[in-house]
Amino acid sequence: QVQLVESGGGLVQAGGSLRLSCAASGRTFSRYAMGWFRQAPGKEREFVAVIRSGGTTYYADSVKGRFTISRDNAKNTVYLQMNSLKPEDTAVYYCARHNGVSQSIYSTGSYDDWGQGTQVTVSS
Repeated sequence: QVQLVESGGGLVQAGGSLRLSCAASGRTFSRYAMGWFRQAPGKEREFVAVIRSGGTTYYADSVKGRFTISRDNAKNTVYLQMNSLKPEDTAVYYCARHNGVSQSIYSTGSYDDWGQGTQVTVSS
């Protein structure tokens, strides 16, 4: 099991930027794809971005061109740089470790370990 701790959330005005970090425990971090998801009040948790162990990235259409996911395997950390933030980006953001087995990288069910979440609030 991998322990995940997110940080970097906060309150920002529309058009602003935030960078989220997710620190992972464990020596096998580099072997797994790592994803970011978000959940707004009253809505289901949704896929935001994922980075494979080899560095390939995928994004939800709603954040493509504005968000960038990256990882530093030496630091066991994955990042989410969020630019041009919009009020509809307001949510609790979670990082998660892919289980390494499931074909899907977009489904919450494909991820075994989750962080506690960090709140991102974008004011208009």
